[in-house]
This record gives sequence, structure tokens and C-alpha cells, in this order.
Amino acid sequence: MDDNHGTVHASAHRRGLKVWFGTADDHTAREHYEAQLVRQDGEAALEIGFHAEHRDPAENEACIEYLMAKEMQWRKKLGQEAEAGSFLGMDSWRRISEIWEPPDPEDPEASIEVAARLADYVDAIEPLRVRD
Repeated sequence: MDDNHGTVHASAHRRGLKVWFGTADDHTAREHYEAQLVRQDGEAALEIGFHAEHRDPAENEACIEYLMAKEMQWRKKLGQEAEAGSFLGMDSWRRISEIWEPPDPEDPEASIEVAARLADYVDAIEPLRVRD
């Protein structure tokens, strides 16, 4: 992960890890990166990527529209696996993320692969994310 993104903040929760940059205030954390276990079509899955979770749905939409205008830049690092759209189960939030099979808890390499992919999202999106 590039060191030029600013102050990093992280929060672990029962289902995963959330990372954001800037100040620790609530507003900044509304745009963040996350690796977390989710349910998709009734099945457990691992979601890795970027989230916009502002209270105002218009802010989330503006965030994703801004990033989609720069899609060619972030797509070079993330490839076609990254999907942009509504957050899984929360129509007012937005995401650029991908879904994996849940990792095997017995596989010592699994957490490294997840962390590396989360770092890919940070390095691809964070330099583009800040709007004037």
C-alpha cells in the first residue's frame, strides 16, 4: 500500500476490517475500504473493496459518479473483478468491490491474500477519491 494517502485509520469488527484515510471524524469514515463477510443470495461470501456510506444517498451517488469518471485509471489496477453499484443489501450506499468465496480459516495465506487485495483497492482508488 502506498504511504502517500495520509493518516490511516482502521477498525476491526466481528465480520471484517475497515480502513479509511484523513481525520478520524465520522464524515471521512463514510468513504472507506472494507474486507468483510457478507450474505449474498443466502450464502456466505467475502466482499473486498471501497464503500460510500454517507447518510445522504445523493452524496454516495456523487462519490461513485466521480470515481466512475476515472474508471479507466482504477480499472488498470483492479481489473474486471471490481463491480460498481449499490451496496449489497443497502440501496442508498454505493460500492466498488468484488465478491470472493469465504476464505478457509485453516489457510495461513488467506489473510495475506485478502489484505493484499484490500491494499490494491486503496492504491487504485484513494489517489482519485478526493473531490474538490
